[in-house]
Amino acid sequence: MIDLHTHSLLSDGVLLPSELVRRAEVKGLEAIAITDHVDFSNIDFVVPRIVRACKILNRYWKIKAIPGVEITHVPPESIEKLVKFARRNGAKIVVGHGETISEPVLPGTNRAFIKAGVDILAHPGLISEKDIMLAKSKGVSLEITTRRLHRKTNKRLVRLALKHKAKLVLNTDGHQPEDILNPQKRKAFLRHLGLGETDIKNIVRNSRILAGL
Repeated sequence: MIDLHTHSLLSDGVLLPSELVRRAEVKGLEAIAITDHVDFSNIDFVVPRIVRACKILNRYWKIKAIPGVEITHVPPESIEKLVKFARRNGAKIVVGHGETISEPVLPGTNRAFIKAGVDILAHPGLISEKDIMLAKSKGVSLEITTRRLHRKTNKRLVRLALKHKAKLVLNTDGHQPEDILNPQKRKAFLRHLGLGETDIKNIVRNSRILAGL
């Protein structure tokens, strides 16, 4: 299993990148992306440090550490430039902080992230069917989240994504040690949403492809 949306103390998480990766390895994960929150103020500081940490950790540990970012609460008009900057500077997984119903994310953010070609649109809230279809055409994965603040819209997202055959991934948006879920708990979470084994395998496959496994 793989988690492609987590946070270290380089943003609002509580663990150093190395401890975050180690705890994920102990939980039985194959790969983890560190995707700390960035905007214009810190993207040039955060990305190189995550890239460096992952490069060193990958020399020593079996689990794959993937450098990434989560672009968060920025004007939709600025998203494309930030996505390009993140990729140029070594981010392998670019997550867009979607229009979750628990935060005042600007309308139009979902669509701007999809059009910019992020890898994952995180907790997209009440995403429109039109934007789900756009995500499918652009190859953007839509996130099922285990995070309590954002997961109220999971069932609707799953239903509409399956209807339009859009890609889904499961992530924790982990900030603390207890947020990291082992493979058994991750599968149980998906089954609770009514997903069958074939759908679960597809979700796992989508994450593996993004992780380069």
